[in-house]
Amino acid sequence: MQALTLLWLVAPLEWFLDDVWGTLLDVVAGATGLRLLDFPFMQRAYLAAVCIAIIGPLVGSFLVHREMAMIGDTLAHSAFAGVAIGLFVNATLSLSVPPLATALVVAVLAALLVQALVDYAGAYTDTSLAIVLTGAFAVGSVLVTATDGGIAVGINAYLFGSLATVSRASTGLLLAMSLLVVAVVTVAYRPLAYVTFDEVGARAAGLDVGRYNRLLVVLTAVVVVGSMQIMGVILVAAMLVIPVAAATAVGGFKRSVVAAVVVGQAATLTGTTLSYTYDVAAGGAIVLVAIGIFAVVRVGMALRTG
Repeated sequence: MQALTLLWLVAPLEWFLDDVWGTLLDVVAGATGLRLLDFPFMQRAYLAAVCIAIIGPLVGSFLVHREMAMIGDTLAHSAFAGVAIGLFVNATLSLSVPPLATALVVAVLAALLVQALVDYAGAYTDTSLAIVLTGAFAVGSVLVTATDGGIAVGINAYLFGSLATVSRASTGLLLAMSLLVVAVVTVAYRPLAYVTFDEVGARAAGLDVGRYNRLLVVLTAVVVVGSMQIMGVILVAAMLVIPVAAATAVGGFKRSVVAAVVVGQAATLTGTTLSYTYDVAAGGAIVLVAIGIFAVVRVGMALRTG
């Protein structure tokens, strides 16, 4: 249902990409001489980068403080299985199912499965993450080999990320996902924060902790799927963790979230530019820039306290 709703929202949002965002970058390109901003695929890539740098640290801040950072990696591998399912169905049944839509459905189901294993099966969090991660990746690998490698080429872009394959439709889908994530976190911020920092107190106060736990993992699934095309499955979890880690020196949770988003923006925009300039993987460039920022922050903190 969520996937269908998001797809329904994509078409109206595509006008923003052309008439607002595209026009803005055309003006900036004309004023600065940065011709890369004239290219439609780079305009889409930069908009995707901005969205990823908002929703990744926004949701990641709750995950990191709950010591659930690696759930992003688990859901990324689940999304890989979803992409493989979409490509497999398209190849074998001659259909045209958007792989991002199947990835979103599978990732959301995997997120709910992880939470169910923790809540009802008595599995520890790391155990449930390992079960879902390996199971999902096994499904994806079986489907890739079941077509004699026929879908391997199509899935490579999702594994490593690529600026050139960020389409208008996928950018519109990411924008819709980003608006949804920001709206949900805004509305549910107080109970999410309460559950994050004092789950026992939240239960005593009458909050439905299980519901907010499920909400958080579903939001994580949405972020992971939205970020896959640029970051790639292998590195997508980085945007949930590294900007948040770099912003831990900022006092106060709200301010640290804002700082993490700023770090995320610096990493994604710089990494996207480096990816185009030097023809390297976008996800790798973004992660290395983010790690560089984290290192600079840590060195600065050590020098200040020393």
